Amino acid sequence: MDFKINRETIPASEMIYSGIQEQGIELDYILPDYYPDIFRLVKCEIQPVITDSTINGDRLTYELQCDINLLYCSEDGGSLQCITQRQNFSKSVELGRSPDSPEIRLTAKTDHVNFRAVNKRRLDVRGAVSVKIGVTGEKLQEVVSDAFGMNIQLKKIPIKYASRKLTAEKVIQLTEETELSPAQPSVTSVIRSECNIGECEKKIISGKLLAKGEIGIKMLYSCDSSIESMDFSLPFSQIIDIDDIDETFDCSVTAEVTSCNITPSADRDGENRTLKFEPELKIKCRAVKISEIMVVSDAYSTIYPCETDFSVIQAEQPPVVYAENFRHNTKLAEGETIPKNIYAMWCSPKNINTRLGNDGKSVIISGMLTYSMACEDSGGSISMPDRDEAFEETIEIGDKVSGSFSAEITGIAVSYNITSDGILNAKADISVKISVGSSAEIKAVTGISIDDSARKQRDGDYAIKLYFGTENEDIWDIAKRYSTEIDAITEENELTSERLENGSMLIIPIKE
Repeated sequence: MDFKINRETIPASEMIYSGIQEQGIELDYILPDYYPDIFRLVKCEIQPVITDSTINGDRLTYELQCDINLLYCSEDGGSLQCITQRQNFSKSVELGRSPDSPEIRLTAKTDHVNFRAVNKRRLDVRGAVSVKIGVTGEKLQEVVSDAFGMNIQLKKIPIKYASRKLTAEKVIQLTEETELSPAQPSVTSVIRSECNIGECEKKIISGKLLAKGEIGIKMLYSCDSSIESMDFSLPFSQIIDIDDIDETFDCSVTAEVTSCNITPSADRDGENRTLKFEPELKIKCRAVKISEIMVVSDAYSTIYPCETDFSVIQAEQPPVVYAENFRHNTKLAEGETIPKNIYAMWCSPKNINTRLGNDGKSVIISGMLTYSMACEDSGGSISMPDRDEAFEETIEIGDKVSGSFSAEITGIAVSYNITSDGILNAKADISVKISVGSSAEIKAVTGISIDDSARKQRDGDYAIKLYFGTENEDIWDIAKRYSTEIDAITEENELTSERLENGSMLIIPIKE
């Protein structure tokens, strides 16, 4: 008797490499002649960003860009001076093997920075940046989807999986000019900028993906002996080419700012009253098509001895994304330690960790929030102090988290107030995006072998057998135990479901 097996191949994601790479930052800088002498250092920040990444064979190569911003005051107590330097590094990682259809995740952060004035004209900066690296590839899993002949009986289950993945990136440069209002003082120098991008709108049009969004730019600039803040928004809309994309794909779009140059320019009176914004964006698109097939989860023959091979397969699906918000409150100063004048306040997250709650339905986010402000202290000097505050927040998901998960802080809005009894309080309204991976583990049949040289031995010569089934018992298990067909049991006993609703006596027809 002929026996035929049909097989299907299901792709799944597998981790190829996970690790952290460090890069030291060193800057020995001599001031140009047009800068005044250094009297007091105020602040130094390193802003790292990944600008490019490629995989060639088993080697990952990426480009790390670090912008160093150092602020100082001169002895005459004039406006705040800003030194900006950029360092670029080309880094590589040995992955151990060459991945199929790789996906790269790179996240850069500043670990620490130390700075000092060697003399009135020379600056020395030392720091370190770390890059968290994750590379996944695609592995193929072969399963049995059908079989015919030799009285084979099959138990099938549906499975959804990511049958196709499409990715694309596009780097765009935006340009916009704006003039200061008459109430705003002229710009001496830009001392700090921060760019945030919210959720991107997306739409598939004629085989292309339209991505729309808005960049929110917050800027601090020095003017005479003070500091001014300015907010600016810049919309963008781009069409990204992705071959073969259509409405059957589930798409996600993210955008990040790789650089943001802000250049002041002088008017006819020689005052800097026009600002030119030139942000550079990297738009990342990922599209996944979900397919569904029936796979064999168990098998037996009613007549011949049968052996089955099983394997646990993973069926990857698009992650479920939850957008949540929470608030953090803190006391920053009181009494005489409160600054004389606060120009601006902001907050930055660092050392963010996530873990699953004990109930399995919540995610706990913890880490540090660095509250910073630009202010005038009691002595009349401009300063930019930082204060680290630990936080931990439990966010209820509502559903059981069975796969991998990650959390990303997407925005922080800071406000502050000084109470009547002299306490400076700050609150941060934090937006967080939690991505929960959906990867079902299913025990599936990968091979079936039947011995047609012998028949199954029965314990007697009978056509039916009586069996007392228990509540919720699987009829498949009963049919397999007695080497009969499941349809014969359901028809003989007029059953309407795959499990027994109540414990009862069953008639088991025996098939020859």
